[in-house]
Amino acid sequence: MTPDLDVLRSAADRALAYATGIDDRAATPTPDAIARLAAFDEPFPDGSTDPGDTIELLDRVGGPATMGSTGPNYFGFVNGATYPVALGAAFIADAWDQNAALPVMSPVAAKLYDVSARWLIEALRLPEGTDVAYVTGATVANASCLAVARDAQLAACGWDSPTRGLFGAPPIQVVVGGQVHSTIRKSLGLVGLGSERITVVPTDDQGRLRADLLPDIDPAAGPIIVCAQAGEVNTGAFDPFDAIADWAAERDAWMHVDGAFGLWALADPSRAHLVTGLDRADSWATDGHKWLNVTYDCGIAFVRRPGALRHTFASVAGYLPPENGFEAMHHTPQSSQRARQVEVWAVLRTLGRAGLAAMVQQASDAAATIARQLDDELGNDGLVVLNDVVLNQVLVRFVDTPTTERLLAEIQRDGRVWCGPTTWQGERAMRISVSSWKTTIDGARQAADVIVGCARNVCGD
Repeated sequence: MTPDLDVLRSAADRALAYATGIDDRAATPTPDAIARLAAFDEPFPDGSTDPGDTIELLDRVGGPATMGSTGPNYFGFVNGATYPVALGAAFIADAWDQNAALPVMSPVAAKLYDVSARWLIEALRLPEGTDVAYVTGATVANASCLAVARDAQLAACGWDSPTRGLFGAPPIQVVVGGQVHSTIRKSLGLVGLGSERITVVPTDDQGRLRADLLPDIDPAAGPIIVCAQAGEVNTGAFDPFDAIADWAAERDAWMHVDGAFGLWALADPSRAHLVTGLDRADSWATDGHKWLNVTYDCGIAFVRRPGALRHTFASVAGYLPPENGFEAMHHTPQSSQRARQVEVWAVLRTLGRAGLAAMVQQASDAAATIARQLDDELGNDGLVVLNDVVLNQVLVRFVDTPTTERLLAEIQRDGRVWCGPTTWQGERAMRISVSSWKTTIDGARQAADVIVGCARNVCGD
């Protein structure tokens, strides 16, 4: 065995040991493990270092200081775990090290793009012919879709923004809900539409945009983009898509949907009541590294209008070969890019339509189980479940803001599960996000037991 293979086998063995042991580890690294990260604070070496020693240090010091986000008890953010088939596909794809920018650079990436894109459209029941692009995450997926929306709406006014820019362009009117996610505001800033230069529509008690309060905007004053939400990040609530789509159609507005995790509800027929009208949008953004449980990073942009992504992102250089199939670099903000489609294809092929629906159902059922148990055991002690648990999000407050913060601190000190803080209607709350494929109903009950125990400790202080 050559030294290079020794290093690779050592790294693979250590990675497998981590993957098989993470479920039995606390969700939070210990203070000692975090303190030992100081071992990385070395001077830049003058000479070469043994690669085996480098791998050993990374594993020995880095591994224990990771968050247990690939285990069953990490609920702090909407972070998926990693399906074994996704991790295995990632191992192979990393060894291939393909640049998926052009078909000529990677025939296998091009083929798996074609297949995975078709499967995604079928699984999410999006309109046939929808363009699909892989990017880093929902922020860039949202920004990509909004850039396309900007260019398409301006093109309808006779203005070609990819060549002429925005100086002197007709002003675009942007409408969002009051609980719009920060990534939409960030994306609007990135594409030159302004994070605060928007019309904000009030929302209901679940964070849903109130379609009855949509403004009577005159399209003669400038083209319009409206942003809806599939899965409010705290409550999991869905905007009334049909009503928003009707409003948009009357004004020739572009309707975009931020569905970072909630878009996957389209794969579950039992959630049909949540997603009515969602397919009427012009663009959608989601993450694969959330509910699809592939590795970081993987975002996906969908645009109904074929060719619109290319109109916005096509680049021209004399050395580029002629078009031959889907050219990712001409449909995304980046040119060079890793082959994210390999893992998406692997998970979709393994799960199939029924498995994808079951994944959404299991996480949503687990969230409902946690909510019921917390209400049953702590409802009389001042815990309030603040949302209708329609998907995978549970939002709670314990007595008041100071007590909620003490509960969060106790849960994180305990370390067996990890929940995160949020602000809801001006007050502190705790968010429980269930998006790991490993979280079973029994696991949800055990997680609720931990939270209940931590609450009892807080009450006893």
